Amino acid sequence: MSAFDFAMLLLRVGLGLTMAAHGYHKIFLAGRLSGNATWFESLGMRPGYLHARVAAGTEITAGLALAVGLFTSVAAAAFVALMLVAAWTVHRTKGFYVMTSGWEYTFVIATTSVCVAMLGAGRISIDQMLFGGNPAAGWAGLALAAGLGILAGVTQLLLFYRPSQIETVA
Repeated sequence: MSAFDFAMLLLRVGLGLTMAAHGYHKIFLAGRLSGNATWFESLGMRPGYLHARVAAGTEITAGLALAVGLFTSVAAAAFVALMLVAAWTVHRTKGFYVMTSGWEYTFVIATTSVCVAMLGAGRISIDQMLFGGNPAAGWAGLALAAGLGILAGVTQLLLFYRPSQIETVA
C-alpha cells in the first residue's frame, strides 16, 4: 500500500463519514426530520419536509459512498450540490468565516470532494475492486464532480428556493 492510497483512504473515510453523520443528525438527533423540515421551510426551501428528507438521505448515501470509494466522482458531485445549496441558503449572507456561520466550511467540503474525484478513490476502494480505479478521475472527475454538482445545486435552488419576502410599510 502506498502513502497516497492510505492518505486517500483517510481523506475519503473522514470526509464521507462526516457527511453521513450530518444526514444521521437530521433524522435521529436534535429536531429530527420534523424540526429540520421546519428549518428548511424557514430557509426558503419548500416544501421543507421534502428537502429535509432529500438532504438527509443524500448526505448519508453520498457520505457512505465516498467513504468506501464507490462511484467516487458521483458522490463528490452530491457533496458539491449539498454544499452549494447550504452555502446559498444558510451561509452566504454571513461572510466567509465559519466563526460567523459563513460559507468557509461548505467551500472546504465541496473543494475537497472535487479534489478526491480528480485524484481518484485510491487502491483501497470499491471503485478499484469493481473498475480497476475511479471510472472518472483527473479532468473527467473534475468535470463530473464540479459540473454535475453545480448543475444539481443550481437546479434545486431554481426549482425550490422560495424565501419569504419581507414586506416593508412605507
